[in-house]
Amino acid sequence: MRIISPIDGSLVAEREPATDFQIHAALERALTAQRIWRTVSITERARYCRLAIAALATQTREIAPEITLLMGRPVRETPQEIKETEVCAEHMIDIAERYLEDIITQPKTGIRRFMRREPLGIALCIAPWSHPYLTAASAIIPALMAGNCVILKHSMQTLLCAERFSHIFFEAGLPDGVFQHLHVNDADTLRLISDQRIGHVSFTGPSAKGVAIERAAAGTFRRLTLDLGGNNPAYVFSDAPLHSSAASIAQGALFNCGQSNRAIERVYVHEDIYDDFLDALVADVKHYKLANPMEPSTTLGPMVSPQQAMAVKTQLNAAIAQGATPCIEQAHCSDSCLGPAYLPPQVLTNVDHSMALMTSETFGPIIGVMKVKDDAEAIHYMNDSLYGLRASLWTQDAARAQAIGERLQTGAVLMNQSTHIDPTLAWGGVKQSGCGAQLSELAYAQLTQAKTYYLRIA
Repeated sequence: MRIISPIDGSLVAEREPATDFQIHAALERALTAQRIWRTVSITERARYCRLAIAALATQTREIAPEITLLMGRPVRETPQEIKETEVCAEHMIDIAERYLEDIITQPKTGIRRFMRREPLGIALCIAPWSHPYLTAASAIIPALMAGNCVILKHSMQTLLCAERFSHIFFEAGLPDGVFQHLHVNDADTLRLISDQRIGHVSFTGPSAKGVAIERAAAGTFRRLTLDLGGNNPAYVFSDAPLHSSAASIAQGALFNCGQSNRAIERVYVHEDIYDDFLDALVADVKHYKLANPMEPSTTLGPMVSPQQAMAVKTQLNAAIAQGATPCIEQAHCSDSCLGPAYLPPQVLTNVDHSMALMTSETFGPIIGVMKVKDDAEAIHYMNDSLYGLRASLWTQDAARAQAIGERLQTGAVLMNQSTHIDPTLAWGGVKQSGCGAQLSELAYAQLTQAKTYYLRIA
């Protein structure tokens, strides 16, 4: 298993995949550990988790350039991921006791009735390279707090992040077997999912792999939390603050080179401000600097691999062949000598929904912009996708935004914001964007099984 840096194609590290014996041994260790861990108080679980997250935060200076090396995000941005990881983890620890305590029903003479949330056993976390610490911790911490043991399988591109998680939990003194990582290939991952010793699977990644995970879990009746692809739309109302909206949408589309399930991929603009908004958006995109992401001044790094860059370029070229118009001359970005993983940003007009760019996930620095005449047309196009993860509305009218949001087929509606993540709110999507929820109190419902007690006093 080889990690190739998208920055320059260099070999970062090599690892041998786990053998069948190692996989079996990890599952058995987790089973043994979970018999004890489930009895550990929530307060004590919180102590271990806080120590681990604190250890992670102290290593930010070391972790930030490592994230950049592994997947290409500019080093000026990578420390923010550790901060977001810390905030989300701390919130999930803070609320655990409130949402994991027994639920006592209305008193009844001679009978004691209550419901208890019990852990599912072993939680398998399959984490992506796109947000390697935030997404992993958002699954790991609630699973541990709920009394489950965790096995982390990280993306091959970010195997070192899995090893760092093991290190910080070891530093925190977490009992042996409660948290483990495994470096496994896709075939062994599917076998892990179908193993009866697994109680819960969380996965963040492409929808096609989500389908494979559902098939592997078929007949096991285990819980799945799937955070899959997105084709996130933005709608710019006629009253939107022009320049601030354009700047925020550009940032929301180009963060992480568009390789984020939070990213805006398509923009619908009311015809009254279309021309002015387009000019502002193009001007903002042109300010992004595509260069070596290790340089502090770089605002746009490479795609995660040459293959990913080629896939996005293929979709871009197909849209242009169908009539889309590029707004940015490619000579604007001096990418010719940077390497095959580097892809300049682009804004396209004259796009429509016959193009895959507007209805499928792009996962790259390409923004399609389409004029609409009214709210009804915008809603129609925003819903015209296989995905439903997030939608953003840009306006000064909160009541109107909420009314439109209620008609959108999406897991989240944001107003004048695109990339923000709030751990008090559930993260999840509809349609091919997945099922289940991470973060908020709803995550604990995914990670536990309700057991009912009806005790009649003789």
